[in-house]
Formats: sequence, C-alpha cells, structure tokens
Amino acid sequence: MADHLEIEQKYEAGADFALPSLAGLPGVAQVTEPEVYLLDATYYDTDDLALLGAKVTLRRRTGGPDEGWHLKLPVSADSRRELQEPLGSTEVPPRLAARVEEVTAGRPLHPAASLQTERTVRRLVSTAGVVLAEIADDRVTAQRLGPAQGEPLIWREVEVEAGEAAGDMTDLMIAVGQRLRTAGAEPSRSASKVGRVLNS
Repeated sequence: MADHLEIEQKYEAGADFALPSLAGLPGVAQVTEPEVYLLDATYYDTDDLALLGAKVTLRRRTGGPDEGWHLKLPVSADSRRELQEPLGSTEVPPRLAARVEEVTAGRPLHPAASLQTERTVRRLVSTAGVVLAEIADDRVTAQRLGPAQGEPLIWREVEVEAGEAAGDMTDLMIAVGQRLRTAGAEPSRSASKVGRVLNS
C-alpha cells in the first residue's frame, strides 16, 4: 500500500446542511456522481493519549477503497504524511509501531476510540481526467473506549482533500472552502475526528 502526503481541510456542518453546487470551480470540468461508503474505524493510542498529544493518528479501518491501517504524521497545518498497511490482524503493524516509538516510549498501544462513518464522496475532475480534489460529506458516530468510555458523539463534517497527482491545488481548495462557508459550514475546531472524541 502506497504512502502519501495528505493535504486536507475540514469543515463542521449541521445536520440540515446542504452541499452547495461544485460546478464552475477553477479547473474543474466534471463533478462525479456521489458514492456512499460505510467506514468502521478503531483508533489506537497509549493510556495517556501520547499520540493525540503529538497530533499523530493511528487507526485500523474497514470499508471504502483504502481500508487498512493508516498512520498520519503531522507535516503542516493542512497536511500530514500518511503511511498505510493492509488490514491483517488487529495487532498494530510493526512498521507503523516503529514510526511512533519516540512518541509512545515503550508504552503499549490499545484501542482508544471507535468511529462509524457514512461517507458520501464526490470528486472534482479536470478536462484531462485528473482528480483535482475529493469532497467527503461525513456523518459520524463515535465513542471513546476503555475506562473513560462515555456516551456516543454524533456529528457531521465535510472534508476537502487535494488530489495526489494534481499539483498545487491551493486556489481550488480556497474556492471550495468559500462555497462551503457560504452554505453554512464552518472550519473545524478539531484537527481530527478522533481528537474530537478523545478531547470531549
């Protein structure tokens, strides 16, 4: 499974939020029909949430085209380096565990939160057929695991992720963000879904 740089912006949306038209955006020739995925993810951390404190996320997720293990390491405010491994077992893959050893300092990793997401995806495509960006409208049900387990949290958010092969998509990301904000969405107050759960 390929590792890649993820450039993403996240927006909070109310239950009655209506996704605005995505036609006519810079460089966009086509908006694909919506595809719906059901995602089930378990996030891992130490007892004292060392990964969360370092803005690192580690999850095992089923459903969708990229199911498997994902480790996301911060690069900048809107970008993260993502390392992936196949689903395999529920044991953290050695390569991913090794990449966070400095953070965990030998403390064991265990399930810290579970998230179920109904994701509706639309892709913005250029005249050359290149995916410029992906818009994911997520309806999330999440719960903290372990001794501090609480009531489930339910929310909706929209993620805008730049295409890997599209080059500099800054102008497009800004334009999409403007449309989402005009329609009533707001920049997310949490950098990650699991952060929203574990900080609640």
